[in-house]
Amino acid sequence: MEPKKPVEAGTLRTQEDAYRQAFTRFLAGTDEKSNTHAYLRDMVGRLHTRQVFLDVGPADGTTTRYLAPYFERTVCIEPSEPMRRVLQRACPQAEVVGEPVMEARIEARADLALLSHVLYYVPRTQWVATVSRIMRWLAPGGVLLVLLQNPDEACMRMVRHFTGARFDLRELADELAALPPGLISRIELDTVPASYRSNDLDETVATAAFHLSIPGTPAPRREAVEAYVREHLRNREGEYVLRHDQHALRLQRPAS
Repeated sequence: MEPKKPVEAGTLRTQEDAYRQAFTRFLAGTDEKSNTHAYLRDMVGRLHTRQVFLDVGPADGTTTRYLAPYFERTVCIEPSEPMRRVLQRACPQAEVVGEPVMEARIEARADLALLSHVLYYVPRTQWVATVSRIMRWLAPGGVLLVLLQNPDEACMRMVRHFTGARFDLRELADELAALPPGLISRIELDTVPASYRSNDLDETVATAAFHLSIPGTPAPRREAVEAYVREHLRNREGEYVLRHDQHALRLQRPAS
């Protein structure tokens, strides 16, 4: 996913460099990547074949680089030109498609496809269409993993408090289950634990700003977010803790 564009002064949404810095600080304080990679490694181990990996919206390519060695071929869909440059440095063996999902042409058939934390930036009315299109790029028996944060955990409660936005893969699972048979043979929802911890108030507020950068929602001011962090995220030991477990929706294409 591409970092947000600059917006009005006086808000928590900052220039691209500040956004990237906040993202880096967030990653330094969370166990999300290690837990997610362990989960993905387990999913890869369950696959019958590992010819093609399709990563949709890989951003900087950290996870792409981690999973690519398990497969003979890696294909990425990344519409952002700056992110494509970063991705190609991180995972030079990957084949990169620059068109958005609904315009992309993918000839390969993936054994595993990943759509990780991308649906925040897709209109809710297009979720089913987006996922359905990716499912058609799977090989028989292939698996698509869709990752978003659990809406019931502290991080997304904070997002809902400030923006009113809610992103729930359980709703998507119900909608996909109602589709005509033939495209999806199995739907399951897993939870991957994740937690951010810091002793630094400013870093925690910057991390909160990163999570509150939701397209189409009003940008909260720093003072309001700092007050929320102090009241809701500080524990008795004075540490700031932001729980942000992920939901992982597993979708399997029929074997034949």
